[in-house]
Amino acid sequence: MSEHTPAPRFTPPANDPWKGLRGVMAGTLILELIVVLLGVPVVWKIGGGLSWISGGYLALIAVAMVLACGMQGRPYAMTLNLSLQVAVIVGGIFHWSLAVIGVMFLCVWVYIAYIKRDMQQRIDEGRLAGQRPIDEA
Repeated sequence: MSEHTPAPRFTPPANDPWKGLRGVMAGTLILELIVVLLGVPVVWKIGGGLSWISGGYLALIAVAMVLACGMQGRPYAMTLNLSLQVAVIVGGIFHWSLAVIGVMFLCVWVYIAYIKRDMQQRIDEGRLAGQRPIDEA
């Protein structure tokens, strides 16, 4: 450990709490992917039509979301998820409904980031099930 990192005071939790959070994040991305793909007919029929640019942009976002599902265990996963939200909001240039989808899911991701931070604080304070103080003998 480095000089600035304090030694852990508690044992790790009995069950991996991050496993559940990774599942929630991957599931949220799949749900968002479905909603974004449901926005394609809206852009096609109500918006200015589906051009190569708008169709390619939506396809790129869809592929990025699918790939991001498998990357939820990485340290930069939350940054990636929030970046995808910005990309969906920018899709509002094709139809405003895509920006609304992006803002709604941005709120969901901000809440998930809050849960992640809260869980880390609980782990650090030893308040999760199965954690015990480490004997410093």
